[in-house]
Amino acid sequence: MAIVVLLGPPGAGKGTLAESLCAAFGFAHISTGDILREEIRQGTELGRRVSACMESGALVPDDVVTAIVAGRLGQDTVRQAGSLLDGFPRTVRQAELFDRMLASGGMALDRVLLLEADRDLLVRRLTARRVCSQCRTVFNVIFQPPGRDGVCDRCGAELRQRPDDMEATALERLAVYEEQTAPLVAFYARRGVVVRVDAGRAREVVHRDACVALGLGVLSAERDGKGS
Repeated sequence: MAIVVLLGPPGAGKGTLAESLCAAFGFAHISTGDILREEIRQGTELGRRVSACMESGALVPDDVVTAIVAGRLGQDTVRQAGSLLDGFPRTVRQAELFDRMLASGGMALDRVLLLEADRDLLVRRLTARRVCSQCRTVFNVIFQPPGRDGVCDRCGAELRQRPDDMEATALERLAVYEEQTAPLVAFYARRGVVVRVDAGRAREVVHRDACVALGLGVLSAERDGKGS
């Protein structure tokens, strides 16, 4: 059972990389954000507790988030497939709770894959989303740009930038990462489990380098080289 934590700032492409690695190797993608939203959607007891925290402006307690991850890791299908954790742990406190949870279940963390990219590039990525004012089609001016700047390909209406995608919001997200999550790099580096990948390049290159860094992709990298 492989357990890998994806670590990196907003805009580094953790979710995109997780999807490509899971498709290639069959890993279970454990995204705490996705899990919490699904629990809320289903109206479970956990979902109601999480919803109450969000409505009050409070953070979901660390022990609750850790219990959610523990529940997913304990599933038979997940244990067999191995796991990529995206969005957890976010703080050193969560990492410490996670260590205890893994130890109690006879499990251990294999690798922390750190995605690194230039700050200016991260801001450009975080502010690249545009949404059609009419049909709500989503574009990305870097990865999926419209045919005409500012105009929806589907209906011809104006594309707009949502407040969540403004530069001020992007800078705030990066500041929160530096304060709360970046200390995890040193926390895990002391154990020698951190592997680094330059996330500032094309998606297929990042995928290939991540495979090699995790010891998964020698054959994949050789095939990519022959096909180029």
